[in-house]
Order: sequence, then C-alpha cells, then structure tokens
Amino acid sequence: MSDEEETASQLTDKQKIEIAKWFLLNSPAGEIQYVAKDIRAVLKNERVYRTAVAEAFPLYNKSHMICLEFPDRSGEVLVTSFSEIDKNEYLDPRTAQVAIVDHVKQVCEDARQANDEELPSSFIEEYRCALDAEIIKYVSEAYPKGVCSVYCVNGKDVEEPGSDFELVVVISAARHSPQNFCNGSWRSIWNMEFKGELQIVEVRGKLQVGAHYFEEGNVQLDAKHERKDSTIFQSPDDCAVSLTTIIRHHEMEYLNSLQMSYSNLPDTTFKDLRRKLPVTRTLFPWHNTLQFSLTRDIQKNLGLENSK
Repeated sequence: MSDEEETASQLTDKQKIEIAKWFLLNSPAGEIQYVAKDIRAVLKNERVYRTAVAEAFPLYNKSHMICLEFPDRSGEVLVTSFSEIDKNEYLDPRTAQVAIVDHVKQVCEDARQANDEELPSSFIEEYRCALDAEIIKYVSEAYPKGVCSVYCVNGKDVEEPGSDFELVVVISAARHSPQNFCNGSWRSIWNMEFKGELQIVEVRGKLQVGAHYFEEGNVQLDAKHERKDSTIFQSPDDCAVSLTTIIRHHEMEYLNSLQMSYSNLPDTTFKDLRRKLPVTRTLFPWHNTLQFSLTRDIQKNLGLENSK
C-alpha cells in the first residue's frame, strides 16, 4: 500500500467529503465538472462522492452566478442567492418564470410561472424594469457574453412612494476556452438601497475577476474589489439612468486599473522579486566572468594550489 493510499484509508467519510467539497468549491470558472470527474476517480466511493457533489454544486453555482437556458428557450435564468426561491428553484424576474434546476448537471430541467407572492408589487416592478432595461444595454456593450438581472431583495410589497426598498443588480460574464487552456469570469453585485424619507439611493458594489491559465503550468487570478456611491431618489427612468452610469463608471475604472497594473508587471513587480544584491553585497561582474574559476577556488581552499 502506497503512502497516499494509507493516508486516505485513515480518513473518515466525513473528512473525505469535506476535502472533496473544498476542491469542488475552489474550482476555477467553468471547470467544476472536470474536477468532479477526477475526485470521483480518486475517492472510489460513490456514496461519499454523491454527498460531496450534492453539497458543493449548489454553493458553487450560486457563487459563480451561472446562467442556464429555459427548456423552451424562452429566456435565461441566473442561479444566484438573490434569485433563489427554494433549493432547486430560481426566479427570472424578466420573464416571471421560476426555473427548476439540476445543480450537479448544471441544467434547467423545467420551469413554471411565478406566483404573485414571488413577484414584487407594481410600484417596485416599475423601478426594477426601468433599471433592468438600462443594465441590459450597458452589459451588451461592455460584456459581449455577459448576462444580467435585477432583483428586489427587500420591500417587494411596497406600493407607494416614501417607503424603503432594495434592488440588486447582478452581472455575470464568463469565457470558457479549455481547448486553449484558459477560462475566465467577471462577476459584479450592486446593492441599491432606496431610502424614501431621505430621498437618496445608496449603492454598494462587489466586483470579482477570475482567470485560469493552465498550459504547461497553473496560473490563477482571483481579484476582488468593493465600491460605494450614492445618487438622488428620482423617477424610475431617471434613477435607472443614474444608477447605470454609476455602475459603468466604477466597473470601467476597476478594469482600467487592472489592465494598468498587469501591463506594468515586467517593469515593477517582477523586477522587485529579484534580489538587488547578492548576500555579499557585491554586484556580480558580468563583464568579466573569466576571473572566477570554481576549480581554482576549490584548490585554494584545500591547499592544493602549490602541490602541482
């Protein structure tokens, strides 16, 4: 029995499940199915494997905000914690449909119409629809393969001005190219608190960029950033334009800062990683390397120089 097999045999099923879940949850964008396949082969225990994937896949799908198509191709649904109605049911407010999702297969198996309790009031829907329309235009311009949605997460029953409610804008864009050994994703979540009495909308954004390049190596990027802003509480259309402008500004600013920092890597970060001076504090004379001789130094240290 090899050391790896002996170590594995000493682990309890619960420990194996937790280890398997860790690898699944830390899979790069678009690669969890490949990781699951390898874990299945390593575990050689179907019960442990099924338990691990049943717990890990829903968390992974929601954190990566994967997009699934309805069976009748009438639209798409984003799998997020904001759209979750039940453990396998997710709301698409744009089409007022609820998707029934198989998390492990990552497919939408069925759909139903959302009931009135699952949808916001007409007052809230007016703000949600206006913002959704502006966000769709922005995402189509900024992210060629991006998808988005707008959800009401607080105060969905509000029916008149002056009350507080909260909308969340979710933007998800992924580019999977395993044949070229690279995958990447963009995820941003914008919480918008509409405060009726103060006549202000407070904005909080969380942005996350992930990339994985694995041709003859393994290089990953996982960058996160947070932003805050605010605007005046206005009409639905005016609020939508103002809030979308805020999102566009902060996301473009963050993307530009990322591009700038990585374009300067060779001249800054990589150069800083190199030792400025050797331990002797003396620069190596690259212009005259012939003065150094390992054989001569060894002979000198051993007292053999004069014995020839």
